Formats: sequence, structure tokens, C-alpha cells
Amino acid sequence: MSRRREGPEERSAEPVALGEVLEGLLARRAFAAGVPIATLATRWPEVVGARLAEATEPASLEHGVLVVRADDGPWGAQARFLAEAIRARADEALGGGVVRTVRVVVGEGPEPRNRRSKA
Repeated sequence: MSRRREGPEERSAEPVALGEVLEGLLARRAFAAGVPIATLATRWPEVVGARLAEATEPASLEHGVLVVRADDGPWGAQARFLAEAIRARADEALGGGVVRTVRVVVGEGPEPRNRRSKA
């Protein structure tokens, strides 16, 4: 049986402004950690270019390390070659001071839902 934890703001029957809800969510560390990677995912073609964006994706961003997932070895090599440019453009897309380094991995993890099928 799962228990739902309710804070004082969740017990009120009064309507809450959307801005207050968003501020509360962003204050939670797990939610806030996902915002930069979601921003990069949305802006990925402008960060790496249209063709490389079809073969790579931002997989995670933790402690300044952006992990880029490539579909296969040749695209992984291309992303590694461009790692510093990717780091600089990704950092700029996030407002600066966020991305310190880029690590490229090849073919790890499940296929994201928003990626095109290779059929």
C-alpha cells in the first residue's frame, strides 16, 4: 500500500496559481534536474546540427557532465570529435556555466519515444 505525502499547500481546497505550483515543482531537486536536459532535447538540432541530431541525443546532464548517446560507432566518433563544440553550444543553450564536459556513449539504453524509427 502506497502512502501519499501531503504538504500544507496540498491540503487546501482553494485554487493555487500555476506559478506557485511550478515554483514548488522546481524546488524539488529531482524535477529541477530534468529541466536542463529537457531544454537540450528540445534544442538539440540547433546545438549539434540537423544531421548529427538525427543520430545522437542528450541522454543526461549531471554535475556538469553532458552524456550524449550516439546511435552507432561512426556517429559516436563524430560526436567525440565535436565534443568541445557540443559542450560550448549546449552550455550556451542553457545560459552558461552548466556544461563542463561532454561524454559520448554509443547505443546504450532504451530508444527514446520521440526518436524516428530506423525501419
